[in-house]
Amino acid sequence: MSTVAVPPSSASRLPGILLALSVAAVAFGLGRLVPLIGGAVCGIVLGILVRHFAPPEERFQPGIRFASKQVLQWSIIALGFGLSLSQVAHTGMESLSVTLATVAAAGLAAWILGRVLGVHDKLKLLIGVGTAICGGSAIAAVVPIIKPDEHDTAFAISTIFLFNLVAVLLFPAIGHGLGLSDLGFGLWAGTAINDTSSVVAAGYSYSHAAGDFATIVKLTRATLIIPISLGIALIVAWREKRSGSGDFSLARIFPWFILWFLVASGIRTAGLVPDIVLPIIHFAAECLIIVALTAIGLSADLRRMASTGPRPILLGLGVWAAVALTSLLVQHLIGRW
Repeated sequence: MSTVAVPPSSASRLPGILLALSVAAVAFGLGRLVPLIGGAVCGIVLGILVRHFAPPEERFQPGIRFASKQVLQWSIIALGFGLSLSQVAHTGMESLSVTLATVAAAGLAAWILGRVLGVHDKLKLLIGVGTAICGGSAIAAVVPIIKPDEHDTAFAISTIFLFNLVAVLLFPAIGHGLGLSDLGFGLWAGTAINDTSSVVAAGYSYSHAAGDFATIVKLTRATLIIPISLGIALIVAWREKRSGSGDFSLARIFPWFILWFLVASGIRTAGLVPDIVLPIIHFAAECLIIVALTAIGLSADLRRMASTGPRPILLGLGVWAAVALTSLLVQHLIGRW
């Protein structure tokens, strides 16, 4: 006789959610103390350490899974309220050629280097998408579609953060050495650094004008989450249908939260969100993504990550270098510096 899977109840999720919230609260505080690293990265690292040294019991798992999946989607929707599509459209035309070239370079480098290094497809895709668009946020958008192992997600985010940190430290000196203008450096930082906090740190350390422009370019780049996520969903659906999967359903695979992200952005663009509320929404989005990434860390297996070896880090380095160099090359070709 077949058994029917019963979805976890709210009560069964509570222990895991409370654990994720507790660890995330510590990560939030550490992120405030070390803003260059940020609460999201602190959350995933603390989660990994807790999982490794004091593995949560089975009763915590339903809540951890809920936080790592559902809360992750909520965080993406909340981010939409901080994105004005009209401002993005204005700046997007100035940076479109560089942005599209760097995204193409990231995808090509991830595919070629991933094959050479023997990195499996899901981890290769996570590193490529995260480097191409906006680090953890892009990875968070893709995770519900391709459903990778949690340790792959943690590995991809950690790898991309490593090179964000390197970029913050090196880019301003390189920019001055190359004689980049404020707008040129802002365009470089906005297209070649992933995490928003890292873009802001690098941009404003160069100049105030560079920081302003880099931030807007970064927001423009973030809108590519939408078409890329939809494209990946269609590819996954096509593969499932082609393989004759018995439970194939486009509605199940389709990333509906991306549509809600668009709705949130539309509400912001229409001016229906008072300016006084925006900092609260931004804070809520930050907290949600810290909780979600903490839960991913609590699900990740450090031993499995270590057994992967240096290949994903080498892949991240190669893709990041391809993006950084492509951004400079395209700027040079179009006469931006």
